Amino acid sequence: MALSVVRLGTPRSRGEGLRIGTVRRLPRGVRKADYAGRDYFDVWLPELAPSAELLSWAHVEPLDGKRWQRFAREYRREMSDPAKQHLVMLLAAMSRDSDLSVGCYCEDEAHCHRTLLRELLAKAGAKLA
Repeated sequence: MALSVVRLGTPRSRGEGLRIGTVRRLPRGVRKADYAGRDYFDVWLPELAPSAELLSWAHVEPLDGKRWQRFAREYRREMSDPAKQHLVMLLAAMSRDSDLSVGCYCEDEAHCHRTLLRELLAKAGAKLA
């Protein structure tokens, strides 16, 4: 049993388990009934996504160098909220007994919040794939 970090909309890996979308916005042009079948997610959990304000700032210019560092700092600050910490701890605990995955749409994982979320989950004791 383990937790995977994935790109939403890509084919599922064997044993990936429940796919959780940690994104602020739903996939465009996709019917709600088709989210799972088209490999987006089974459950939507936008509470673990960056805030709308942070996303708006991030999409103005490429996230590299100092901009990425600022994004990471701000995302971690947002995730320090107790309610969000409880969700991270819940997913970490679930990863020890179940296969599940979390993800985002970003093509470049190195400059995506899912990389930071992976770190937060590991720190909370998640069993990572």
